[in-house]
Amino acid sequence: MTAGDGPALGEGRIKHLELIQMTVARMGNNSFLIKGWSLTVTGALLAFAVRTEDRALALVSLVPVLAFWLLDGYFMYRERLYRRLYDRVRRPEVAVEPFAMDVDAGRERAGAVKAAFSPTPVCFYGGLFLAQVVALLFAA
Repeated sequence: MTAGDGPALGEGRIKHLELIQMTVARMGNNSFLIKGWSLTVTGALLAFAVRTEDRALALVSLVPVLAFWLLDGYFMYRERLYRRLYDRVRRPEVAVEPFAMDVDAGRERAGAVKAAFSPTPVCFYGGLFLAQVVALLFAA
């Protein structure tokens, strides 16, 4: 070890970090899948609403976009919590119970809403929402 190296992590702590990393990856995958489902459902509803010129369907089709947006925000928030846990576990000077997955120390008020209105979901779901509004106007 050189003077700039920190203390080495034990095998148990490394396994704990791998467990947290798998959870973060799963949360990211959930977010990716939700975006895919959102795009599919929105596209289908938009196509059907425009084709049938049904204003009520175009209006109702806003609900899945908002629901997917909030659900994606929730998963993004949970991913952030696990990233914060990872950061605490990786530092040897911080005492974290071995293999603990408690993310309470990283919680923040309105965290899911804050995550849902971060730039990436705003661009993605805002675009879908805007497309729904345009379809609603043209279905009139």
